[in-house]
Amino acid sequence: MKKKALFLGDTKRVIGAFPADARREAGYQLDAVQDGLEPTDWKPFPVIGPGVREIRIREQSGAFRVIYQADLEAVVLVLNAFQKDAEDAAA
Repeated sequence: MKKKALFLGDTKRVIGAFPADARREAGYQLDAVQDGLEPTDWKPFPVIGPGVREIRIREQSGAFRVIYQADLEAVVLVLNAFQKDAEDAAA
């Protein structure tokens, strides 16, 4: 069963403002998470809380991150989204 995505704060607007390649990839990766799959490139983000992960997107337009929690029964919480600074993009 596909989980519903719940975008907190302005996360949906922020992802919508990503360049087309990063926006498309963020949507693809979040769709996979909603289906119970793991994103292609992610890492745990326990400093925010248990079960929180970071999707890492590297596109020609830059490096982008989507922070989410998917260990809830029926929903994927999208907590934050942002573009990394150029000097941090390699991390």
